[in-house]
Amino acid sequence: MLDIHTYNGQLALKAASLYEQFAAIILPGAEGQRILDKDGHVLLDQPDKGGGGRPEVPRAELRRILLESLPDGAIFWGRKLSGALPLGDGRHQLTFMDGTVIATDLLVGADGAWSKVRPLLSDATPAYAGLSFVETFQRDPEGRYSPADYAAAEITLIALAPGKGIVSHREGDGSLRTYAALTKPEDWFASIDFSNRASALARIAKEFDGWAPVLTALIIDSETDPIPRGIYALPIDHRWDRVRA
Repeated sequence: MLDIHTYNGQLALKAASLYEQFAAIILPGAEGQRILDKDGHVLLDQPDKGGGGRPEVPRAELRRILLESLPDGAIFWGRKLSGALPLGDGRHQLTFMDGTVIATDLLVGADGAWSKVRPLLSDATPAYAGLSFVETFQRDPEGRYSPADYAAAEITLIALAPGKGIVSHREGDGSLRTYAALTKPEDWFASIDFSNRASALARIAKEFDGWAPVLTALIIDSETDPIPRGIYALPIDHRWDRVRA
């Protein structure tokens, strides 16, 4: 799921004449939030009243709408960028992993944390921020939780404690996607065999010993192998004033 805000994303969709298609894929109720402590006590309950300004939509559906709006041949698939070389006058030569080389009049660096374009602007590189999320997934959670359980609600569920937390939300198809957040060093996560689902889930769940069972079940009951997702950030002294148009 992805929330699209009124002050930026929705303005772009309106400018692209795609707002009506976007509105049709909004998931009702998904903007609600419930914040708990580790014992399951509700600290804040904020239902979705439909006017919060950041409705949730399935990423895949939004992607489909954007792709279908483009003319044929606008996108070339299977081209992983390996490097970019300035040619002067704003033009760049792009080299791809398959050996393809092209020249472009306009280059937009939107290629993620490990961008191949960023070195053209800065020598800053992302550093591990000390926090990782371990993603779990339940394709068919119905029957595992009673209607009174927090996990059954059409909301984003957030449970926090110092150094750790559990965040879970419903997908459009009713499945549950959960992120167990832990402030641990990279080598701690590297020591876990995430392809061994049972042992990896048990290792992560152990960090939440004493938490309410309905919360730890979001980790233990995963139907897929857990996926570690480290958070990386640029140094806070990163100087964007070196960028020139």
